Amino acid sequence: MAQSKSSSDSAVAPKNFYIFGSGISFSISPTIHNAGFLHYDLPHKYAIRESTSIDEVAGLILDEQFGGASVTMPHKLHVHKLCTDQTETARLIGAINTLIVNHNGNERIITGDNTDWSGLHRIIPTAKGRPCHWSRGASRAALYAMHRAGLQHIYLVNRTPATAEKVKQDFNSVFKITVLRSLHELPQNPDVIVGTVPAETTNESQFVSIFGPRGLCIDMSYKPRQTPLLTVARRNEGWSEATGVDVLLAQAYDQFYLWTGCEPPRGKMIEAIAEHERGKAKVTTGGSL
Repeated sequence: MAQSKSSSDSAVAPKNFYIFGSGISFSISPTIHNAGFLHYDLPHKYAIRESTSIDEVAGLILDEQFGGASVTMPHKLHVHKLCTDQTETARLIGAINTLIVNHNGNERIITGDNTDWSGLHRIIPTAKGRPCHWSRGASRAALYAMHRAGLQHIYLVNRTPATAEKVKQDFNSVFKITVLRSLHELPQNPDVIVGTVPAETTNESQFVSIFGPRGLCIDMSYKPRQTPLLTVARRNEGWSEATGVDVLLAQAYDQFYLWTGCEPPRGKMIEAIAEHERGKAKVTTGGSL
């Protein structure tokens, strides 16, 4: 049940929330979630905690004031060892991006969940089609989201064939994936394209030949906002786009609800990002703050 907005709700104990990962100093997740806490007058704080190993933040998870966390690479595949339980979806995907704290009497339960897939599932239209996935990092959640959206003939391209084959086998009992060595091996133009490769490792020439007459292009990388993949998609009429920020927001809405029981204040979260980016632009151009 959603909580009502109240500035005097003394029953809510302050909690600490985090994003765990490596190379995440640029993360805008604190901007998103702290805007949500502020909207509901919740006394919580969300902060970045970088580490090379998930073991380095075990103390934060064990702390009684720990309220939950977002988990990004490289910890998504290892944080399960610090969880009391996992959701069935997290187990199937093989990756956890959300930690949730619950209590059963005096027992404190840390549940590992995955909202990467559910955020993508909200963006991908439910229609039969031919999705192509150019992958690394969040690939498992993206593939599962495609399956749940009812998409057929799912193609996976990964720079490490052995990794792609492992992912294929892990999902084999649930749905089928065709592994390709490169995007140029696509037997037909896809209707949905999801990229999970860091944008700085790609260039426009990689993608010019894969777009058909119409479809949806999603890039989960959001630095920069307009990636090489999305730039090529924009040149093709009939294609709609979803940026990495769109995906980040979609999964963050699910996280916020799981942590607080409150409906995420989407407008406030979006405006917080816009204000954050305006502030960065002033700094870049030498403007005053």
